[in-house]
Amino acid sequence: MGWPSAFWTVTGAALHMVGAVGCLLALVWLWQRADRTRPDFRASMIALGLTALWGAVVVAYGPASHEAVVAEMARNLGWIAVIYRLFAMDGRDRSLGPIRPVIGALALVEMLHAALLLADLRLPASPELNAAIFQTYTLFRILVAVGALMLLHNLWLGAGASTRQVLLWSGAALAGLWAFDLNLYTIGYLSGEMPQELAAMRGLVSMLMAVALAIGANTAQAKLRLRPSRVVAFRTLSLFIIGSYLIAMVGIAQAFTMLGGDFARLAQTGFILAAIVAALLWLPSAKLRGWARVTLAKHLFQHRYDYRAEWMRFTQTIGETGEDTQTLHQRVVKVVADITESASGFLLLPGDNTGGEPAARWNWDGTLPVGQPAIPPELSRLLEQHKFIVDLDDVRTGSDQHGEGRLVPDWLVTNERAWVIVPLLHFERLMGIVVVARPPVARALDWEDFDLLRIVGQQLASYLAEQAGEQALMEAARFDEFNRRIAFVIHDIKNLASQLSLLAGNAERHAEKPEFRADMLVTLRNSADKLNALLSRLARYNANPAERREATDLRDIGQRVIARFQSAHRIDLIRFDRCEVLADPEALEQSLVHLVQNAVDASDESSPIALEISSDGLRGMVQVVDSGSGMSAQFIREDLFRPFVSTRNGGFGVGAFEARELIRAMGGQLDVDSRPGLGTRFTVTLPMVDAAQLIAASQNPDKQEVA
Repeated sequence: MGWPSAFWTVTGAALHMVGAVGCLLALVWLWQRADRTRPDFRASMIALGLTALWGAVVVAYGPASHEAVVAEMARNLGWIAVIYRLFAMDGRDRSLGPIRPVIGALALVEMLHAALLLADLRLPASPELNAAIFQTYTLFRILVAVGALMLLHNLWLGAGASTRQVLLWSGAALAGLWAFDLNLYTIGYLSGEMPQELAAMRGLVSMLMAVALAIGANTAQAKLRLRPSRVVAFRTLSLFIIGSYLIAMVGIAQAFTMLGGDFARLAQTGFILAAIVAALLWLPSAKLRGWARVTLAKHLFQHRYDYRAEWMRFTQTIGETGEDTQTLHQRVVKVVADITESASGFLLLPGDNTGGEPAARWNWDGTLPVGQPAIPPELSRLLEQHKFIVDLDDVRTGSDQHGEGRLVPDWLVTNERAWVIVPLLHFERLMGIVVVARPPVARALDWEDFDLLRIVGQQLASYLAEQAGEQALMEAARFDEFNRRIAFVIHDIKNLASQLSLLAGNAERHAEKPEFRADMLVTLRNSADKLNALLSRLARYNANPAERREATDLRDIGQRVIARFQSAHRIDLIRFDRCEVLADPEALEQSLVHLVQNAVDASDESSPIALEISSDGLRGMVQVVDSGSGMSAQFIREDLFRPFVSTRNGGFGVGAFEARELIRAMGGQLDVDSRPGLGTRFTVTLPMVDAAQLIAASQNPDKQEVA
């Protein structure tokens, strides 16, 4: 650390004296004219005093002395404290939370110089030891300078346009000081010795910095509003982690160098290879990054989430457009998964008679229930009533806050990947349920997670409700168009039926030949009967089948349906129990005709349709089974019972919809079980006459006594 040039030695001493005097004058200036309410006032006074002391020590003992190193360490700690107080200019302690760890890391690196001085004093002098201490010394100075510059950069970017004037001179002074030190020690580290010219100029830099601070002292009336983001803090800490890694590598490499010989070179090479392999294995790891984020969120921030960033990501995901864009249901799952750092999830939508059925999945490769309710209706009602989020880990440990423990299905409890159940509520109505998978780094949910997921769930439910409303409006418009067309058809057919009836009446009175008259009458009356039957069926769209329920034998209905289709397609009756149900015969026959017609359309000419009529004592059942192309669960859920959606060219797409509505109106139920490539089973269930009478009698005991 010697200074061979006498010229630069004298020049450096003079400039350091000038710098010390300038710092003392700036200290007096601040004491008299600066705003003492500023958080950085005391820190700036102390830092200026320490800088003046450092300049005097350099003049007295030399820049390479141990006293100068200690004085410079104190000077740097003082200016680090000034930066720390600048982050508190908004007057709130919580602004300092994300900065304290960074400031602490800088101070720790700076105080490590004391260990170097102790090593230089205690260990026997040698060229190798001196070189190792010099390299480590300069490397520490570089790290401190880089960290200070990054903090100043974040300080400037976080300030508003109207408040940057307050930081202009102070920020410029500190940036100049640390930038000069960064260049000085970088050159020293690369060349192995301190550059005499630059080292001599440090006193002049101190004087210029003191002048800039004095000028900026009169602009202290403005208030600084600074809110450092998590991203900035995370990246800054990442820089220090990398720096610590480099320091460790250099220290170990220097230790190997001190061993000497070929073994030292081999040890250095092996250590470098091991460090590179470790970095390649762990640094790109998503699990490691997730662990770092969770750890930082726990210990460095008052809030886990950056709500501005979360809202922007939410809006961007929901608003995605394009040909390759995922469906709204998939984007809903992705939004919730992104918030919890999860990699997958799925969406359940409330069904007609179930609490929830699978509607969409996002990166979820596990199996979902098919042919049975994924979520029981009781759990859906519980989520609607209490508006809470279910932590499945709590359920697995036996927690039961609202009674959900016995209602969560076993397939979710046993699947360790399933983590959280988030209900999507819109005006007290459950619009859907999102289940997300466990993130790479598992953690316990807290109040902030629950609050954010609850608000996001409400917002997502509004999007689902809006989409459902748009679909309902579209279907209503198509219904109106369909009704208008049917009205014209009924009107035309009604006129034709009237004309044919009149013709039949005239022919009956005026035909001369009995044979011709009889034949004409049969033909005309058959035509009139068919047209009137068509009118009756068309008019039944607005009637209520529940008002015309009577005891109906399912065998008679089944035989009529088989006779109607027997000439067009083979229908096998595999079971033929006697079942009297309470139903409207015409509506029931029409419903079975729709179901059988769908089975015929989905099957090949050589594939028979099976019809099964059975009873369990309380209900009568008619099953229509085919071995055709089958349907997917998504098609059954979204399209099968939607009117005007048909897979046949020219089809209205109202058959399955009308069959279901007619059966429901009679107090029955229509279930579908289908597999693509295997076939489909439609099951119509209606109450038996005796069972219906018993239920009615139990519900109306007074009427029974009167009867």
